[in-house]
Amino acid sequence: MSFSADVAQIIGLYLGRYYLLDWIDPGKLNWVQLSKNPNAIDLLTANPDKIDWFLLSENPAAINLLTANPKKIYWKILCINPAAISLLTANPDKIDWYWLSTNPAAISLLFDNQDKIDWVGLSENSAAVDLLSTNLHRVCWKWLSANTAAISLLFDNQDKIDWEYLSGNPNAIPLLKANPEKINWYRLSSNPAIFGLRADPLLVAELLSV
Repeated sequence: MSFSADVAQIIGLYLGRYYLLDWIDPGKLNWVQLSKNPNAIDLLTANPDKIDWFLLSENPAAINLLTANPKKIYWKILCINPAAISLLTANPDKIDWYWLSTNPAAISLLFDNQDKIDWVGLSENSAAVDLLSTNLHRVCWKWLSANTAAISLLFDNQDKIDWEYLSGNPNAIPLLKANPEKINWYRLSSNPAIFGLRADPLLVAELLSV
């Protein structure tokens, strides 16, 4: 079976490997930071003595490399890795349930082990709102107030909101706008949603004149 040149190129890219751009001086790269770069796996595999295993443990592209070197894994850090659920499921004794509870990819595993959930950690998990909704007595409202996926739940429980943490929540602007006296302005100052985006009128005029 043969493919056209275009199809072969597409398949080649899909199954391809990342390479370091030719203008990059590898001698100037920082291997600690490289260890968390998902595109650096081939380079890291070729230089295992330079790997920072702490940061590699959170690299979602590094699962094969980590699986091959289990004694070098930082299991607590692995628990926040969204690609590591199968590896963690196979090693339940290594799980740190607080950090796993914050992992949006771990909901099925957490649902099946509710007696082990850390509800403080789960309260900041953007994928856990349904589970939190049925366990309101276990919710940490401070961290839920910072949870970008929990706005409906917060809207229905405004007496429990931590307004300091809500003030930094990008999805909470309508709720904050309706309660200006409760805003923490220090936290709000770091909230990217306090800025709107509008077209530059000079640029629009220039484009219209082209």
